[in-house]
Amino acid sequence: MIRVVLPSHLRALAHVRGDVELEVEGPVTQRSVLDALEARYPMLRGTIRDHVTQERRAFLRFFACAEDLSHEPPDAPLPDAVASGVEPLLIIGAIAGG
Repeated sequence: MIRVVLPSHLRALAHVRGDVELEVEGPVTQRSVLDALEARYPMLRGTIRDHVTQERRAFLRFFACAEDLSHEPPDAPLPDAVASGVEPLLIIGAIAGG
C-alpha cells in the first residue's frame, strides 16, 4: 500500500482527509502512483500534471524520504521506503511571490 500526502486544496477537491492509500501495480514510480491516484480520484486529473504532456505542474513538488524528487524522471523507481508504505510520497504546493 502506497501512502500519498496531498496539499489541502487537492484533498478538498478529492473529498479526502489525511493520507491517501493506493494499491499500485508493477514498479512504484511517480507515473504509476499518479496514474493510480487519478484513477481513484478522477477529479484530480490535470491538477498535478498536465493533461497532454503528463508533466508535473510548475507549482507542485514531490518529496519522499527527505529528498526532492520533483525533477526525477517519471518512470524512475521511488525509494523502497515509499514502495513498502513505510514513508509517504508528499505532493507539496510550492509558494512563490515577493
